[in-house]
Amino acid sequence: MDDAVPEAPPDAEAEPAYDPAAPAPLNVPRTPTGDAEVDAALGRLGDADHLATEGHVEVYEDVHRGLRDALTALDARPGPPAPARHPTTTPQRDPSGHPLRSPFEHRS
Repeated sequence: MDDAVPEAPPDAEAEPAYDPAAPAPLNVPRTPTGDAEVDAALGRLGDADHLATEGHVEVYEDVHRGLRDALTALDARPGPPAPARHPTTTPQRDPSGHPLRSPFEHRS
């Protein structure tokens, strides 16, 4: 009989020590806006949940860039057509080719 105590196998699933600086999900709810580009940018914020603090800046800058691009695109979208020029903006002429005068214009 062997009196030696068997060595305990290393615990492969040991709980890691608590590290307050370790990445932790913020679980901030993100409500869909209905704009696919904005929703994609906001969804990217979830990537920061799995990064150390120093990695957050890159994600935040990327999200900021995406939101800024979405706002810029709003300015680039065509709006209503510009009003047409009034057809009488060119001086009207009488049959002899002289410009017509307004009845309120003083004649010399």
